[in-house]
Amino acid sequence: MPAGRFDGRVSLETEALQFLPPPFFNLTQLVDSFKAKNMDEDDLVVLSGAHTIGVSHCSSFTDRLPPNPSDMNPGLTRLLRSKCPVSPNFTNDPTVVQDIVTPNRMDNMYYTNLLKRNVLFISDAALLTSGKTATKVMENAFNPGSWEKKFAKAMVKMAAIELKTAANGEIRRNCRIVNK
Repeated sequence: MPAGRFDGRVSLETEALQFLPPPFFNLTQLVDSFKAKNMDEDDLVVLSGAHTIGVSHCSSFTDRLPPNPSDMNPGLTRLLRSKCPVSPNFTNDPTVVQDIVTPNRMDNMYYTNLLKRNVLFISDAALLTSGKTATKVMENAFNPGSWEKKFAKAMVKMAAIELKTAANGEIRRNCRIVNK
């Protein structure tokens, strides 16, 4: 990421999700949300690969588990059913890894998992609903090293969205802490 950019003076956890597409978006909704930020389908498919790391609350994907219809791999469905309550709620909403193969490695395994239907979200599965995005998924799955380079470029592009200026931001001395 380029250094010397302005960051906001306030960071609120409650505001973070409002700028991310929710896990239940279909492909049209995903593409539209990316276009609204001047990003394209390539960026969508590449940045979705970030789901190769991290965890998700069960409530974000239980709509894909039985008795609901889903194209999720039955083996993954069984695993998730063993870890997630039927009706997750505020006091009982465990987390599971998003990448069941390499959960702690930033790699292109997300795309292999996607092709095997081993992904959690509707928004992940949606990438296989058009020939154009499905082709991009396959390219990222089968070309080692290619996704990582594309991901780095897409992150820089995304970081340039709605840049802060001196009037509404600051260059932080420590990127994780607001200056005093």
